[in-house]
Amino acid sequence: MNKHIEVIGVDHGWSGIKTVSQVFTTGVKEITTEPAFFNNVVEYNGSYYKVGGKRLEVRDLKVENDNFYLLTLAAAAKELNRRGMRNADILLSVGLPLTRFGAEKQDFIEYRSRNKEVTFRFDKEQYRINLARVSVFPQCYAAVADRMKNLPKRVVVVDIGSWTIDIMPIEDSAPNEAECITLREGLIKCMGTINDECIRQHGREISEEDIQEVMRTGKAGKLPQKYMAIVEECLKGYAEKVYNILLEHGYNLDITEIVFVGGGATVMKLFGSHEGSNIQYIEDVKANAKGYEFLGRLYISTHKREFGLG
Repeated sequence: MNKHIEVIGVDHGWSGIKTVSQVFTTGVKEITTEPAFFNNVVEYNGSYYKVGGKRLEVRDLKVENDNFYLLTLAAAAKELNRRGMRNADILLSVGLPLTRFGAEKQDFIEYRSRNKEVTFRFDKEQYRINLARVSVFPQCYAAVADRMKNLPKRVVVVDIGSWTIDIMPIEDSAPNEAECITLREGLIKCMGTINDECIRQHGREISEEDIQEVMRTGKAGKLPQKYMAIVEECLKGYAEKVYNILLEHGYNLDITEIVFVGGGATVMKLFGSHEGSNIQYIEDVKANAKGYEFLGRLYISTHKREFGLG
């Protein structure tokens, strides 16, 4: 039997949910009555949930409640809508840090595959998804998987995300698992430091959205200069902290081939003090999601019998 499997890669960050084409805030809130407006609303099992908006508080795991399941449905719907589809057999391709891969992989799969077939509404449109498989790949590696042949033989990939920094040495296209590191020193912590300083100096916080705008562009936007000065100083300090982490783990910043990826890649490029031909930046925040899709399609191509593909 011939059929088509749609591969959907989803990067579940604590600040943002990313697919190959979509980015939205990792926020979800139940609406107790039928909403007046259905933009970014998931209707599932008779309840309504607004996605986006205020970011969820960080927890130890992403499988403790329904939030990330609902965010996954929203991400799938957004991606299927872009592709002009409402019904699909899908391979859901997601990721975990390599350092937590073995411990969390099975729970991650079971959480997202609890319903093999699910019908729900998003933006008032009905979607039916038949889940052919959930595949989990190492984040950080995924961000460079589709460009591996263009990277140096030995390279260190540094994925700076919203909650963690992943440091992954790669040699001959294979991660050195023994040397991989995951640290809870991501951009959310940096934003907290910025607001601590804003309160100390001026008695008021600024929004994460304003901070993220500076992180993305290096420009103040609507921020008054007295707050912009704090943001710039803290971001420069954060970049130095990342460099020091690399130094502490034995990496020579002058000669080690380094690729910064994730949301923090732009921060390192704009506010970091080290420059050189040995340092590259992949600034696309959707790089991991694109890598998950790349690896998911690769899996299908080598396991056609599993999916009944001719």
